[in-house]
Amino acid sequence: MQKNYEKIIKFSLFLCAMVTVLTTVGILIVLLSESIQFFREVSIVEFITGTKWTPLFASKHFGILPLLSGTFLTTGIAIIVALPLGLIIAVYLSEYASIKFRTKVKPMLEILAAVPTVVYGFFALMTVTPFLKMLFPEISGFNSLSAGIVMGIMIIPIISSLSEDAMRAVPDSLRKASFGMGATRFQTAFKVIVPAANSGIVVSVILAISRAIGETMIVAIAAGQQPVLTLDPTVAVETITTYIVQVSLGDVRYGSIEYQTIFAAGITLFILTFLMNTISFFFKKKFRQAYE
Repeated sequence: MQKNYEKIIKFSLFLCAMVTVLTTVGILIVLLSESIQFFREVSIVEFITGTKWTPLFASKHFGILPLLSGTFLTTGIAIIVALPLGLIIAVYLSEYASIKFRTKVKPMLEILAAVPTVVYGFFALMTVTPFLKMLFPEISGFNSLSAGIVMGIMIIPIISSLSEDAMRAVPDSLRKASFGMGATRFQTAFKVIVPAANSGIVVSVILAISRAIGETMIVAIAAGQQPVLTLDPTVAVETITTYIVQVSLGDVRYGSIEYQTIFAAGITLFILTFLMNTISFFFKKKFRQAYE
């Protein structure tokens, strides 16, 4: 009887594990099936290298580079904001804060990750953008700088929490050895602990980049819908996710080439996030092997 229960539990756990695998496979099949239809009419070379993205205009162009530039621009700004703040928070919680303080503050910090992104989007549009206009009067009402800053605030918990876990995993013997050599707590934190936790920190940054690349509502509300190939953070841009939302909510005819562009954009986004997650898995594996 006991063996039957164990078999049932084992099979149930296997089914739960397969749900995520089958879901991923299903998403990939849908994206590929529609993307293949798209690439039968549009050259993949034009798609990858084209500098104009106007599939909804009378003069149609299908170059994905403007959407990629908007995506990377907002993501880059977010990382510039989140990385130093996240690391400073992680170092403080790991090396300076008391256990009581850390157990109270860390959950509060992680609440930022639970705030709906649409709230972040309106915060960027109604608060951050007017503030930026006071500093830079020429900035557009919709711009990648505002969206990137707020996205950076959103992903701070990812970097700070995972980096703090990586720093806490560093053996105390390294700290004691550093103190024994006469190093200060600051020197120990930044010259011993941070380098020792380097792989874990890199994983947190890569996962944060993946989260920022896939963000939708903040960029849809605050960054605008102008697919232009630019690195200027003061003008409106359009990201891959924003375009998918724009077409999905529009009047584009089902099965048309315009409709199929959302799947071509989607497979591009899938590949980007897959590459980021694969790289993070590699560094995570390397991090574990270093301390085994």
